[in-house]
Parts: sequence; structure tokens; C-alpha cells
Amino acid sequence: MISTAQKKTLHAKLAIKLSKLTIPESSSSAPQDFDFSEVFGSSSSPASSSSSSLAQADPEIIHHRSHSFVGPSPRFARSNSLPFRTIDQSIDSESSEEHEDEIEGEGEGDGEIRDDLARKIGPGDFEILRVVGKGAFGKVFQVRKRDGDGMGGDGIFAMKVMRKETIIKNNHVDYMKAERDILTKVVHPFIVQLRYSFQTKSKLYLILDFVNGGHLFFHLYRQGIFSEDQARIYTAEIVSAVSHLHKCDIVHRDLKPENILMDADGHVVLTDFGLAKEIDKSSRSNSMCGTTEYMAPEILLSKGHNKDADWWSVGILLYEMLTGQPPFTHANRKKLQERIIKEKVKLPPRLTSEAHSLLKGLLQKEPSKRLGSGPREADEIKSHKWFRSINWKKLEVKDLQPKFKPDVSGTDCTANFDKCWTAMPPDDSPAPTPTAGEHFQGYTYVAPNPWLSST
Repeated sequence: MISTAQKKTLHAKLAIKLSKLTIPESSSSAPQDFDFSEVFGSSSSPASSSSSSLAQADPEIIHHRSHSFVGPSPRFARSNSLPFRTIDQSIDSESSEEHEDEIEGEGEGDGEIRDDLARKIGPGDFEILRVVGKGAFGKVFQVRKRDGDGMGGDGIFAMKVMRKETIIKNNHVDYMKAERDILTKVVHPFIVQLRYSFQTKSKLYLILDFVNGGHLFFHLYRQGIFSEDQARIYTAEIVSAVSHLHKCDIVHRDLKPENILMDADGHVVLTDFGLAKEIDKSSRSNSMCGTTEYMAPEILLSKGHNKDADWWSVGILLYEMLTGQPPFTHANRKKLQERIIKEKVKLPPRLTSEAHSLLKGLLQKEPSKRLGSGPREADEIKSHKWFRSINWKKLEVKDLQPKFKPDVSGTDCTANFDKCWTAMPPDDSPAPTPTAGEHFQGYTYVAPNPWLSST
């Protein structure tokens, strides 16, 4: 046993040694300068005024169909499960004080910022397995969280990586911020769940649930067309998801088969909120955005649009599921737009009268006459006779099982996706750092842990 005198002697020696320890200075040649005083608030600085001027310009229309920017693609023989290494590893030093400011800026009760942020989440926490998508601003990777996900499951996620410089150059700053903000607010069985968001000096990162059943577009392309029974449950789940968005005053604005994934049980999952926007009932947006084949006439005519534009896109989706292609097509973009604005929809006679009725209601060119635009909103669509067999309460708790289930071998399976993505080298290439760094303040997010939240 050590005596009290011996303990005091040991403590004294330890104190002397500790007093001689020094913390080395940072090896960084230039100090990082981050300003978090304006998180979510208006700015009086010249830099912030330049940011607001960017938001005034509309983003470009997506003229060509492309796969969802969030979502997996097909199987690729993993070589060495390459670890995540990039040049821009230094994560923005958002301190706990700054996150408290962020909570204040977002309002009380959001429950977004938790104690988990005391330990910062960054690229180094995720191991890249393969590339599963590519978009205008960067790539999507299938990743595994290194120390377990804390969310249940086996830690497999989709990581959407976007280059700040490209976002700023294309005037999409507000859209990328809106995507992150909207995903933190939306929880629904048929909408992809955001788990984390963070940033480095040159890139933005969204970590989302990995949905392994394939894009709806992939299965539609393989089957050619869906039967009305098969299309009915997919459409009902899409209507349920869009209805929830509208209740939250959110319009998606880019509904298409490439932005809808399918889980292992055959349920749909709505993804890619890069063009989504918060619009209240009395407001309209004048942005010219979307994928042309699915854009409502009022968007093309620049008349201003609201949530009714989503119901037009749902009608186009249903038409494509039942016939194999959208109702309006043309190789020339201008002529395609003219057809959408002027031509009547041609309904195949083989479809049931109920399907004809629903398509006519959704594809009304005048938004005020469109099904779903009335005072009952989505309930007008849910009560349509084509959905007579749907029990909406059972549907929304996934008690209605789709007859078709994708063939998947595990949570990390990507066998149902196009190999054009998965054959790409699984590395995140370095990107230049934009000179103006104030655009993306307050981007960090950690989803509430379902195992810790109160029931």
C-alpha cells in the first residue's frame, strides 16, 4: 500500500512534469478565419450582399433527364474498400457556441443540433465503398461509417458530395442550403432521411440513408410498362410523400422516375431535394427550374407556380408508368415546351376509365382546375375512384406490400443500378476552395438518434 506521504510526493512530481508541457503551434501557414455571427440571419457585410445577389438569378433548367443525384447504382467488385482521403480534410471549425447560435436562428424546438456535435462529424468518419452517382456539382458515394452509425442498421449510407465553387458559379447557393434545411425538417416513410451534413473548405456533404432497391426508372425501363395495380401503389406512396411535403409548405419541383428510389421491400423513396423550395399557401415562385418533360405549363410560361406544379409532375409520372414514356416528348427543347403548353394529352384506350379520369384531373394545364388544387388539396387525389382499393392509413405505415420486390443480396447491394457509376474509381478528387466562404454558414447537422428520442 502507498502511504499518504508517498502519494503527495508522486502528485508533486507529476505536477512539475505537467507544468513543463507545451502545446505546439499549428503547422498551418495561414490562420483560418471563420465568421459565424450571421448564421441564418441577414448580413450587413459586403460579402453577404454579394451572396444575396446570387439568389436573385434563377438556376438553369435541367434540360436532359439524368439519374437522381442521391441514390445508389449497380454492383461493382470492391477491391480494397478504399479509405476516404482528400486534400481538403480540414473541416470548418464550427464550435459549440456557434451551434447554440444556430439553434437560436432556427427557432426553439427544432431539436436539430445535439450534443453529438461536440464530437465533429467529417469526411474521415466515412469509408468510401463505391461511386453510386454523379451530378452537376459532384458525386454520390456508397459509404460505411467507421465507428458504427448510431442509427441502427450496419452503417451503410449514401454520401452526396458537392463542390462549393461549382455551386457558387451556377447561382445554386440558395438551392443547396434549402435542400439541407428541408431535409432536416422532413420525416416520412417514403422520403429519404438525412442523417448528417457537414462541410470542408471546398465541399458540402450530405449523409443520407442508402436505399438499395434501385431507381424507379431502372425498373420501369426493364419492364417497359407497369400494370395499373403495380403503378397504383407506387403512385399512392408518391402522393403520400408529396402531400406531406405540401403540409410542411414545401414543393419538390423535380419529381421524375430518376428521383424515386425503391427499397428492398418494393416501397418507393423520394429523393433529391436540390430544387425543392419552401412556399406557403399564399406565395408563388417564379423560378424556371426542373426537368422539362415533367415541368408544369405555368412554370414554362413563367406565370409563377406553387404546390399545384407538383401534382402535374405526379400526373406525368403516372402516365409514364402506365405507357412507358411521358405524354410530351420531342428532341428539340423548344418544341417540347410548346407541346406541353398547347397539346392535349392523348390517353391510350387500353387504360381503365378510372385511370383516364385521374390523368385528366392531374394533367389540367390550368393549375386552378388541377386535381389537388382545391381546398381539400391532396385529399381530392386520395379520394379519387382509381385509388378506391387503397387504405391510406395502412399504406402510410407500410402495411400494404407491393407485389414486386427488387432482388437484393444485402443492405450494401447495388445490383439494381446502372454500372456506369459503379465502374468509376471510388475516390473523392480534390476541389479548389472558393474565395468567398460565407455562403454556407450553419450547414452542419446531426439527426436525432431514434434510440434516444422520447416516444
